[in-house]
Amino acid sequence: MSAELLQQIGAVLHGHFLLTSGRHSAVYFEKFRLLERPRLLSEFVAAMLAGLPAQQAQLVVGPTLGGVLVAYEAARQLGIPAAYAEREGDKRAFRRNGAPKPHTPVLVVDDVLTTGTSIREVLELLQGYQAQVVGIGVLIDRSEQPVDFGVPFHCALRLPASSYDPSECPLCKAGIPLTKRGSR
Repeated sequence: MSAELLQQIGAVLHGHFLLTSGRHSAVYFEKFRLLERPRLLSEFVAAMLAGLPAQQAQLVVGPTLGGVLVAYEAARQLGIPAAYAEREGDKRAFRRNGAPKPHTPVLVVDDVLTTGTSIREVLELLQGYQAQVVGIGVLIDRSEQPVDFGVPFHCALRLPASSYDPSECPLCKAGIPLTKRGSR
């Protein structure tokens, strides 16, 4: 897994972007360039799972939208079910009977980590079901500082990229037009 490979497939964009976290960045990871390539996605997921206690899991959970494909592929590779934490207002919810039973060992996965908000929302949801989170994996960790979720964490590729509070964004101050590509 390499930054060069992501560049080649058009998954790394440069400019001035509004991230789903609300922060601004000069770098945007267009996850769909990776998610639309099943073989490559499979390789990234395998690399992500390699650093986790994945064999302990009985369920893989991913947040909508991009986390759904990652969760599906991780579950396929592990031979276990997947569930999807869908947005419901400002929180996450299990719909379509996807909720785990109490004490189920769960692996949480997502596509790109910036601040960890989506993962924290999933962890909060899982607490309500008394699920046992055994690990967290992401395809790309773009966080500037490592995020500690209190359980084993692994990414397929770590590519730190600066992000800014909008009020302190040097790209805004330079007058560079802002592009919104995210889904939240």
